[in-house]
Amino acid sequence: MSRFVRASKFRHVFGTTAKHENCFDNVKVSSSAWDTNLVKVNPLFVSINWNPGGGGAFAVIPHKDSGKISDGIPLYRAHTAPVLDTDFANFNDYVVASCGEDSKVMIWNIPEELGEPESPDIEPVAKLNGHGRKVGHVLFHPVADNILASSSADLTIKLWDIEKGEERQELKGFLDFVQSMSWNYNGSLLVTTCRDKKLRIFDVRSNKVVQEAASHQGVKGSRVVWLGETDRIVTTGFSKMSDRQVFLWNSADLDKPIKSIMLDTSSGVVMPFYDNDLKILYLAGKVDGNIRYYEFENDELYYLSEFKSSEPQRGMSFMPKRAINVCECEIARAYKVSSNLVEPISFTVPRKVTDLFPPTLGDEPALTADEFFAGKNANPKTIDLENGFQAKEKKEFISSAPKEEEKETPAPKTEKEYQDAYHQLRQENDDLRNQLAQRDVTIRALTIQLEKLKTESSITS
Repeated sequence: MSRFVRASKFRHVFGTTAKHENCFDNVKVSSSAWDTNLVKVNPLFVSINWNPGGGGAFAVIPHKDSGKISDGIPLYRAHTAPVLDTDFANFNDYVVASCGEDSKVMIWNIPEELGEPESPDIEPVAKLNGHGRKVGHVLFHPVADNILASSSADLTIKLWDIEKGEERQELKGFLDFVQSMSWNYNGSLLVTTCRDKKLRIFDVRSNKVVQEAASHQGVKGSRVVWLGETDRIVTTGFSKMSDRQVFLWNSADLDKPIKSIMLDTSSGVVMPFYDNDLKILYLAGKVDGNIRYYEFENDELYYLSEFKSSEPQRGMSFMPKRAINVCECEIARAYKVSSNLVEPISFTVPRKVTDLFPPTLGDEPALTADEFFAGKNANPKTIDLENGFQAKEKKEFISSAPKEEEKETPAPKTEKEYQDAYHQLRQENDDLRNQLAQRDVTIRALTIQLEKLKTESSITS
């Protein structure tokens, strides 16, 4: 009996790992237990959460400096506790944001050259203070320039204007810390998954939860990604029986998922990545070395194929489409983090087909931060990939954020000084901060429950 095979120009997409000289070897990847991707990439650099032995740090390495990384690499080291996440600015390849367990968000200018071993560490151009507990995620806005979202264990998400160093909005309503967040196509909505097992969609300017629903009921981590220009959302998580799941949602109605897929019973969090140009969803599982990919069409996720590796991945990031190698029919490039290696994986099609490289997201903003917060909407600007990627001249980022007052004691520089300063600060401040933060969490939770009770009582009456 013959079996119908769905036609797709991506059925024969295959992944190829880069040669060793094009990988980043001897990297000291952070050992933090926080659920993060550990790595971010843009067309010029790769950012890696680093394990400095004390304090907090991350490294930014140019792609041209791949190979074995020196032990004395200059680090971005102003955090006093482990760095948990980083993100590159969408419209300036020389700007990166970071956050960490010290409750700080920092903005950095990236030098064009890596620097000689033992060069002085890089200093941030802005420090954004406002969160009361550790900050787990940072994510730049897809349309407006200089807008950054940060999520914290103080049960809030803050929106920052990094150029002015100002907090412009604070999103509340969480009963536990945020595990993942993703913007919609024009950046007017932000979807989040949370440890309280709720999926929420925020109108970020009005600070309202426009949709909320129960999501994956397992105790392990959940992730979310908005499917580009559509109003569909994909979440990954676990069932009560610890099966790994994928849910497809309609963002206008979260009553129940449109589609659910049970992947397997592996224990690692599934990291979702979506290619809006080609409508391909990539699912990379932590602990295992596999990357599944699906084609999204007519509210269905059609399985295409799977990249398999015996080396488990701890984290992953995808290169922006504007920097892929169109001459080699490359449609995507992932950067996989293992124990001490960051390894590029190129996804290609066997031959060039029509509509393989439609216009993709560019590097020019469609709005300013003030225009966005004034209520204006716009879709991202796109570029043509026919001529390939061309790097622009460096645009120095200048922040008007007020400088922190200089302290009499100099900033620690050596590993021992960082360790001593870190333990001293922990001893002096942790008890008081934890008490205050716990009271704040309790107050927020009780306030939300009280509002729900008032709403229910008004409906019944």
